[in-house]
Amino acid sequence: MKNQELSKIFFEMADYLEIEGVDFKPYAYRKVALSLDNWKEDVGEIYRSKGIKGLQEIPGVGEGIAKAIEEYLKSGKIKSLEELKKKLPLKVDELLRVESLGPKKIKVLYRELGVKDLKDLGKAAKAHKISPLFGFGEKTEQNILQGLEFLKRSKGRFLLGDIMPTVKIIEESLRARKEIKEVSVAGSVRRQKETIGDIDILVVSENPKKTADFFVSLPEVEKIWAEGSTKCSVRLKAGFDVDLRMVKRESFGSALQYFTGSKEHNISTRKIAIEKGLKLSEYGVFEGNPSTGSGRARQIAGATEEDVYKAIGLSFVAPEMREDDGEIQAVLNGSLPVLIKQKDIKGDLHCHTVASDGKDSIEEMVRSAMDLGYEYVGISDHTKFLGVTNGLDEKEILKQHKKIEELNAKFKKQNLKFRVLHGCEADIMLDGSLNAKDEILEKLDYVIASVHSGMKMEKKKMTARIIKAIKNRNVDIFGHPTGRLIGKRDEYQMDFDKILEVAKENGTILEINSSPLRLDLNGFNIRRAKTHGLKMIINTDSHNKEQLNLMEYGIGQAHRGWAEKADIINTLSVEKLLEFFK
Repeated sequence: MKNQELSKIFFEMADYLEIEGVDFKPYAYRKVALSLDNWKEDVGEIYRSKGIKGLQEIPGVGEGIAKAIEEYLKSGKIKSLEELKKKLPLKVDELLRVESLGPKKIKVLYRELGVKDLKDLGKAAKAHKISPLFGFGEKTEQNILQGLEFLKRSKGRFLLGDIMPTVKIIEESLRARKEIKEVSVAGSVRRQKETIGDIDILVVSENPKKTADFFVSLPEVEKIWAEGSTKCSVRLKAGFDVDLRMVKRESFGSALQYFTGSKEHNISTRKIAIEKGLKLSEYGVFEGNPSTGSGRARQIAGATEEDVYKAIGLSFVAPEMREDDGEIQAVLNGSLPVLIKQKDIKGDLHCHTVASDGKDSIEEMVRSAMDLGYEYVGISDHTKFLGVTNGLDEKEILKQHKKIEELNAKFKKQNLKFRVLHGCEADIMLDGSLNAKDEILEKLDYVIASVHSGMKMEKKKMTARIIKAIKNRNVDIFGHPTGRLIGKRDEYQMDFDKILEVAKENGTILEINSSPLRLDLNGFNIRRAKTHGLKMIINTDSHNKEQLNLMEYGIGQAHRGWAEKADIINTLSVEKLLEFFK
């Protein structure tokens, strides 16, 4: 599938065009990029069966973009992008990873200082050449230096959400092969870690040579590091490495347990095995050890992970929990949680529409939520404050409220058991107040309060600011609570335990934001919130209808945080949910 490759290209084209100062086109390219990133059908197959006209059925794809897709499918390049790169010899994707930098600022840095990449940027910032530039200043220069330092710490890691689409394509390709009988992704991807180094995939194959040849010839592969009968290693065009391991059927479960990790969890399970006179390895669980005179080693488990854990006296531990952070003890004392499942989720309450900074209408978001089998969806556009979000003022909020009431009345008349809830995402101002009047907020079904500015505030002030906001009687949900952007920005400086205490006292719900760039709360903070007895909600923070599918990433973090169905409020029916808000 070329979908993700093309999505990346169109995002890149949008950035280059914005740096050039071109109007409208960047927006069109980003809209297409988002569509392609979440499009289920293979663009290549669409073109082969329906041609240019078939491509134009994809949302946002007009004749010009369809021709660009055709060009890429035929030649592997888009001439207009190559020309842009020659005209602006910049490492745009590299520079955009630095917090505080957008296309417009990159344009100024290139034009005034000749900054082309991170090395140039670092030199300019350290020499204090950036702060005198119009629109920058000392604060921006300092933020750039901090951003560069942050990137150094996260070098070589990929966002889980960035690599998963490609991983799924490869997994599905392998699963479709007749000679392959078992397939599973392992490693940190299976444990749903927020950033990934490389990928491990395990298979059971009746023809390892045929499987190896197929794997290394996948269209996603850029370079072959090694090819053998038990292991193949490749570099993908997406920039990360994948190891394919071919194991015997009788060892598949033990190999999956071993290569899923974590290393620390595996050390603990091996110790337990040794205490029982057993040996646990990637090949299975064995009893007897010739080296100690206890007879010939005999495999007693290994085909499935469940059998492996059972053989050493443990119940199955979910992959996301395998961090040697109390999960073994929880098994032994009978307190292992029953983790929330994606099918438990009845609705998503953090959804933006075209009314603020979203790309789709209320009706389009609603239809997609229905298609996912939800019972409700919450529309929560930004309130007026940040220029970039094009937020709603009080009159616009009331107008939207009326539209949602009319939509619900229509559904009731049609005997559709679906409810559209009306909320908003209000900004927490520097003094802790919200950027919308209480008399407007109290008319809504719920209110999400989030920090979108002043993120480098000193710890004591930030803590007081957030506490004041969550004490507001109209605030129901604290959105993306720590404010981090993975690989780009650290969490706010705040007393999180104090905030958890106040949230508990005020019945404030903490959001688990499923956006792969945020995953906020993360697993560690979900466990902290759970320990304090707080309720949480898993939302996608969708800005288009395709992003409603990001719920799986929030579920993954919920698992890492040991969250159960009772911890998450959007497992409730709409009636009980609204009761909870009241």
